[in-house]
Amino acid sequence: MNLDFSKVVPTAEMGGGTDEETEELKAYLNEAESEINFYSWHDGIVHSYFGMGIGGIFAIFLFEILPNRKNVDNFVWVIVGDLPSAYITCETAPNPACALDCYICAMEEWVEAAKIGKSVENLIPVNVPATPENGLLLETRLKFLDEKILVNHKSDLDE
Repeated sequence: MNLDFSKVVPTAEMGGGTDEETEELKAYLNEAESEINFYSWHDGIVHSYFGMGIGGIFAIFLFEILPNRKNVDNFVWVIVGDLPSAYITCETAPNPACALDCYICAMEEWVEAAKIGKSVENLIPVNVPATPENGLLLETRLKFLDEKILVNHKSDLDE
Protein backbone atom coordinates (compact mmCIF):
# COMPACT_ATOMS: atom_id res chain seq x y z
CA MET A 1 0.00 0.00 0.00
CA ASN A 2 1.45 3.33 -1.08
CA LEU A 3 -0.70 6.13 0.35
CA ASP A 4 -0.02 9.69 -0.76
CA PHE A 5 -0.32 11.74 2.42
CA SER A 6 0.33 14.96 0.48
CA LYS A 7 -3.30 14.68 -0.73
CA VAL A 8 -4.87 14.64 2.75
CA VAL A 9 -4.83 16.84 5.86
CA PRO A 10 -5.48 15.86 9.47
CA THR A 11 -9.17 16.38 10.19
CA ALA A 12 -8.27 18.85 12.93
CA GLU A 13 -7.01 21.13 10.13
CA MET A 14 -10.01 20.53 7.84
CA GLY A 15 -11.90 23.56 6.62
CA GLY A 16 -14.33 24.60 3.96
CA GLY A 17 -14.65 27.78 1.96
CA THR A 18 -17.07 29.21 4.53
CA ASP A 19 -17.86 28.61 8.20
CA GLU A 20 -21.08 26.89 7.12
CA GLU A 21 -19.22 24.52 4.81
CA THR A 22 -16.69 23.75 7.55
CA GLU A 23 -19.56 22.78 9.84
CA GLU A 24 -21.03 20.57 7.10
CA LEU A 25 -17.66 18.85 6.65
CA LYS A 26 -17.40 18.30 10.41
CA ALA A 27 -20.86 16.70 10.32
CA TYR A 28 -19.61 14.46 7.51
CA LEU A 29 -16.62 13.52 9.66
CA ASN A 30 -19.00 12.40 12.43
CA GLU A 31 -20.97 10.40 9.87
CA ALA A 32 -17.79 8.80 8.51
CA GLU A 33 -16.64 7.89 12.02
CA SER A 34 -20.02 6.27 12.68
CA GLU A 35 -19.76 4.38 9.39
CA ILE A 36 -16.31 2.95 10.15
CA ASN A 37 -17.16 2.25 13.79
CA PHE A 38 -20.08 0.09 12.64
CA TYR A 39 -17.62 -2.61 11.60
CA SER A 40 -16.14 -5.06 14.09
CA TRP A 41 -12.87 -5.68 12.19
CA HIS A 42 -11.05 -2.94 14.08
CA ASP A 43 -10.59 -1.77 17.64
CA GLY A 44 -10.72 1.95 17.03
CA ILE A 45 -9.55 4.91 15.03
CA VAL A 46 -5.94 6.04 15.50
CA HIS A 47 -5.88 9.03 13.13
CA SER A 48 -8.30 10.65 10.69
CA TYR A 49 -7.56 12.69 7.58
CA PHE A 50 -9.69 14.76 5.22
CA GLY A 51 -9.18 13.98 1.55
CA MET A 52 -11.69 16.09 -0.34
CA GLY A 53 -15.27 17.18 -0.19
CA ILE A 54 -17.93 19.80 -0.67
CA GLY A 55 -20.25 20.64 2.19
CA GLY A 56 -23.78 19.43 1.53
CA ILE A 57 -22.61 17.05 -1.22
CA PHE A 58 -19.86 14.61 -0.15
CA ALA A 59 -16.61 14.11 1.73
CA ILE A 60 -13.82 11.56 1.67
CA PHE A 61 -11.88 10.66 4.81
CA LEU A 62 -8.91 8.41 5.40
CA PHE A 63 -8.84 6.57 8.71
CA GLU A 64 -5.92 4.84 10.32
CA ILE A 65 -7.44 2.06 12.40
CA LEU A 66 -6.33 -0.66 14.80
CA PRO A 67 -7.19 -3.86 12.92
CA ASN A 68 -8.15 -6.86 15.01
CA ARG A 69 -7.93 -9.37 12.15
CA LYS A 70 -5.04 -10.46 9.95
CA ASN A 71 -6.58 -9.51 6.59
CA VAL A 72 -7.52 -5.95 7.58
CA ASP A 73 -5.33 -3.03 6.54
CA ASN A 74 -4.37 -0.20 8.90
CA PHE A 75 -5.94 2.40 6.58
CA VAL A 76 -9.38 2.69 5.00
CA TRP A 77 -11.19 5.41 3.03
CA VAL A 78 -14.76 6.37 3.92
CA ILE A 79 -17.04 8.29 1.56
CA VAL A 80 -20.14 9.99 2.97
CA GLY A 81 -22.58 12.68 1.94
CA ASP A 82 -25.76 13.06 -0.08
CA LEU A 83 -25.19 9.52 -1.35
CA PRO A 84 -24.74 6.08 0.17
CA SER A 85 -21.90 5.87 2.68
CA ALA A 86 -19.22 3.28 2.00
CA TYR A 87 -15.69 2.32 2.85
CA ILE A 88 -13.04 1.70 0.21
CA THR A 89 -9.85 -0.25 0.82
CA CYS A 90 -6.55 1.45 0.06
CA GLU A 91 -5.11 -1.36 -2.08
CA THR A 92 -5.84 0.46 -5.36
CA ALA A 93 -6.60 3.88 -3.90
CA PRO A 94 -3.43 5.75 -2.86
CA ASN A 95 -5.22 9.12 -2.75
CA PRO A 96 -8.72 10.61 -2.38
CA ALA A 97 -9.34 10.84 -6.15
CA CYS A 98 -8.58 7.15 -6.59
CA ALA A 99 -10.85 6.32 -3.63
CA LEU A 100 -13.65 8.35 -5.24
CA ASP A 101 -13.06 6.62 -8.57
CA CYS A 102 -13.26 3.19 -6.89
CA TYR A 103 -16.43 4.27 -5.08
CA ILE A 104 -18.05 5.46 -8.31
CA CYS A 105 -17.17 2.21 -10.12
CA ALA A 106 -18.54 0.04 -7.30
CA MET A 107 -21.73 2.09 -7.05
CA GLU A 108 -22.20 2.04 -10.84
CA GLU A 109 -22.30 -1.78 -10.66
CA TRP A 110 -25.05 -1.46 -8.05
CA VAL A 111 -26.92 1.08 -10.20
CA GLU A 112 -26.84 -1.16 -13.28
CA ALA A 113 -28.12 -4.14 -11.29
CA ALA A 114 -30.84 -2.11 -9.57
CA LYS A 115 -32.06 -0.60 -12.85
CA ILE A 116 -32.74 -4.05 -14.34
CA GLY A 117 -33.91 -5.75 -11.16
CA LYS A 118 -30.83 -7.96 -10.82
CA SER A 119 -29.55 -9.12 -7.42
CA VAL A 120 -27.21 -6.73 -5.60
CA GLU A 121 -26.37 -9.26 -2.90
CA ASN A 122 -22.68 -9.53 -3.83
CA LEU A 123 -22.21 -5.84 -4.63
CA ILE A 124 -21.27 -2.87 -2.48
CA PRO A 125 -23.94 -2.44 0.22
CA VAL A 126 -26.35 0.43 -0.33
CA ASN A 127 -28.87 1.34 2.35
CA VAL A 128 -31.89 1.67 0.05
CA PRO A 129 -33.90 -0.93 -1.86
CA ALA A 130 -32.39 -1.90 -5.22
CA THR A 131 -35.16 -0.48 -7.37
CA PRO A 132 -34.91 1.10 -10.82
CA GLU A 133 -35.94 4.44 -9.30
CA ASN A 134 -33.20 4.33 -6.65
CA GLY A 135 -30.74 3.23 -9.30
CA LEU A 136 -31.56 6.28 -11.41
CA LEU A 137 -31.29 8.64 -8.43
CA LEU A 138 -27.87 7.29 -7.49
CA GLU A 139 -26.76 7.30 -11.13
CA THR A 140 -27.41 11.07 -11.27
CA ARG A 141 -25.27 11.69 -8.18
CA LEU A 142 -22.46 9.47 -9.49
CA LYS A 143 -22.49 11.27 -12.83
CA PHE A 144 -22.12 14.59 -11.01
CA LEU A 145 -19.19 13.29 -8.96
CA ASP A 146 -17.50 11.90 -12.07
CA GLU A 147 -18.10 14.85 -14.41
CA LYS A 148 -17.83 17.78 -12.00
CA ILE A 149 -15.45 16.59 -9.25
CA LEU A 150 -13.29 13.71 -10.42
CA VAL A 151 -12.57 15.35 -13.77
CA ASN A 152 -10.53 17.96 -11.86
CA HIS A 153 -8.29 15.25 -10.36
CA LYS A 154 -7.37 13.20 -13.44
CA SER A 155 -3.63 13.47 -12.73
CA ASP A 156 -4.17 11.83 -9.33
CA LEU A 157 -5.80 8.83 -11.03
CA ASP A 158 -2.56 8.01 -12.85
CA GLU A 159 -0.63 7.35 -9.62
